[in-house]
Amino acid sequence: MDNNGNMTDQGAGQPDGPLAGIRVIEFTHMVMGPSVGVILGDLGADVIKVEPPGGDHTRELLGSGSGYFPMFNRNKRSVCLDLKSPSGIASARMLCADADVVIENFRPGVLDKFGLGWEALSATNPRLVFCSAKGFLSGPYESRTALDEVTQMMGGLAYMTGPPGQPLRAGASVIDITGGMFGVIGILAALERRHRTGIGAYVKCSLYETTAFLVGQHIAQMAVTGQAARPMPVRISAWAIYDVFATAHPDEQLFIGVVSDGQWQAFCAAFGLAELAQDESLATNNQRVEARDRILPQVRKMVGKMTRDDLVARLEAIGLPFAPIVRPDELVDDPHLNAAGGMLDLTLPDGRPARLPALPIEIDGVRPGLRHDLPTPGEHTAAVMNAYSVEAAVAD
Repeated sequence: MDNNGNMTDQGAGQPDGPLAGIRVIEFTHMVMGPSVGVILGDLGADVIKVEPPGGDHTRELLGSGSGYFPMFNRNKRSVCLDLKSPSGIASARMLCADADVVIENFRPGVLDKFGLGWEALSATNPRLVFCSAKGFLSGPYESRTALDEVTQMMGGLAYMTGPPGQPLRAGASVIDITGGMFGVIGILAALERRHRTGIGAYVKCSLYETTAFLVGQHIAQMAVTGQAARPMPVRISAWAIYDVFATAHPDEQLFIGVVSDGQWQAFCAAFGLAELAQDESLATNNQRVEARDRILPQVRKMVGKMTRDDLVARLEAIGLPFAPIVRPDELVDDPHLNAAGGMLDLTLPDGRPARLPALPIEIDGVRPGLRHDLPTPGEHTAAVMNAYSVEAAVAD
């Protein structure tokens, strides 16, 4: 790493991303705010993460929280400032004075007390795009404290995920992350508008409204059919074969989907189900949905006699949707994810290596890569503050 905190090994060969030249100051913790920053950083922005002395407490989380910091804080530089001290606040204001973007996800009003809120910063930096990642947008709930799980429960997602009477949060921080993605969308839209007007914007993204957007299809289902959507484990599927099946090895399950009349014929031909294929009462998708209780036992019996590898080979050959059921940690060795930069090599705080998913997009056929490994607390404080001091002197 050079004196400016830039990667000199793995990241040195990475081309500048489309957001190169955009400077981002990040006052965040946990998942939602850092997810905004890591997306911008992966796309080439210079993201400076402001941490308290000793580092973001997210670094110390145990259990399911132990993966938060490694996943959402690459491609950032770390500066430690004490925002409880006048000098720390002054340094933070200096960082924001010519920033393009500021991100924060603290409780409403926290940064305002330090003169680091939207009104104070935009008064001296009118080009600033300021993004607040909160629990709620404007309305009766906006002062409530929220978490990913809270909004999954109150936003209908937990109801849809678990069986009836047993609401269940999704198995990842889907609302934190997608909420952060909407924050990035708002930031990029505001930057594009700034190209035309020269004026920044206050962007706000939220957990609750993100949850409502994600369950919008179920709200629409009620509007269309007059019947409330049932939880996913007991829903009436739109297709007869769209389920998880046990194979010859009980620990090797496989999801199979047959979602068109053409796929139905191909499926029957590939697996020797001529009798079902020739049954005119099963010719159309809706007919098969109505006959699901008759079709599925035959399919389950057939699948249960085959190995997963054999099933996968046949399904892939005929182009049907399928998916082996795997644990997240097994993806580290996935041949597709490991091709073309789909996994990034990072270094954990104790020096051990880790492979984590890259941003799931390609630009001109290239996946965004790694320019900065996970920073240690305050690793770039001196370099960043010295650079800002030089710039401030020149400006004066």
